[in-house]
Amino acid sequence: MIDHALLTQVCSEAASSPRGRKNFNFHGDNADPAHRLLNAFEPGSYVVPHRHLDAAKDETILVLRGVLGLVIFDDDGGVVQATALSATGPACGVDIPHGVYHTVFACVPETVMFESKGGPFMPLSSEERAPWAPAEGSDGATAYLRTLMARVDGR
Repeated sequence: MIDHALLTQVCSEAASSPRGRKNFNFHGDNADPAHRLLNAFEPGSYVVPHRHLDAAKDETILVLRGVLGLVIFDDDGGVVQATALSATGPACGVDIPHGVYHTVFACVPETVMFESKGGPFMPLSSEERAPWAPAEGSDGATAYLRTLMARVDGR
């Protein structure tokens, strides 16, 4: 059951995680052909902008709690769209086609999204990571995330 108790549990785990986020997988194994999961985020958690090149990896996101910032980029790192998604709207989710650079982040504490995409899990390749964005954990990542957050009206 996906209920408030589960959302609270995953948020608590995200808050205590060094990366400020935590998955709760509904799929049984990383090799499964369909991945369905909750992903809880705390503000400051940086997901490097990326794309999925595999045509089976279109990604659907629905926000269940909090406010999620979404930024879509062109191939050169220009911002195409920056918006806030929340369960109370006006936008609560997005479908991101494969090949599109994107990132997400929490605008408020205890933000949880439901994510669905094709499996199996494969770490991002160098061609899927945005070459113009700082790597996770690098010196410039925090400042870069702040610039993205400033583009989203959701705090």
